[in-house]
Amino acid sequence: MPRRPGAWGVTAHAQSPQQLGSLTRKALLDGPGSARHVLGRKRKCRPHGQPDPERPAMAPLLVTTLLLVSVSFLPRAHSISFHLPANSRKCLREEIHKDVLVTGEYELSEQPGGRTDLKVTDSSGHILYSKEEASKGKFAFTTDDYDMFEICFESRLPPGHFRVPDQLIVLNTKHGVEAKNYEDIAKAEKLKPLEVELRRLEDLSESIVNDFAYMKQREEEMRDTNESTSARVLYFSIFSMCCLIGLATWQVFYLRRFFKAKKLIE
Repeated sequence: MPRRPGAWGVTAHAQSPQQLGSLTRKALLDGPGSARHVLGRKRKCRPHGQPDPERPAMAPLLVTTLLLVSVSFLPRAHSISFHLPANSRKCLREEIHKDVLVTGEYELSEQPGGRTDLKVTDSSGHILYSKEEASKGKFAFTTDDYDMFEICFESRLPPGHFRVPDQLIVLNTKHGVEAKNYEDIAKAEKLKPLEVELRRLEDLSESIVNDFAYMKQREEEMRDTNESTSARVLYFSIFSMCCLIGLATWQVFYLRRFFKAKKLIE
């Protein structure tokens, strides 16, 4: 009887379908891709604490990718520009938290025969920065408390000048993490680029935490205000009801005496 090789090198005698079926099942169980073979291979586990040589280390690549994605979402400062007519005043206001670094850079176009003054103040009128005949420059200050800060440009033109074109003002302000110069910090502390980005992310996370803490504080203050207002309304309502009940009782007794005096009732 001729013989032919079976699956995975198993020699099968083509005698009957039952014998072929049993041999095939045996080959499926004992072959190199069978369950027994896989289980036997899985028993060869690596010692605890040693990395798998067949699996590349993906943690550094994943951390770098997450850092790059996070840095791409960092806030960017945008400059604003506007026109200032002659003999006019324009101000920009912004609320800033406590202990926050604020920096600004401005540039003004030339205005023949006139001058423009720059002044930075808080809500109390304290002058944080002042510049007469401002044309181009920078300013910086650190806030002492949560307040409303104002940047004002005032144009002054002597009498006798007419038809002067409007002055173009370009202003770029930064505060918080945006205002920090991380290049100087990296040079001073000799930090690597990845360490600089980590420092930036750390400062950004700290600013976000401070914002949430401030929001929580404001929420507690508003809740206390609502509770005190509700208590006052309740007490006022009780007082009003007592006054109305007293007034109604007095009115009943007064009308009763009046009707008795007029002999309308007994």
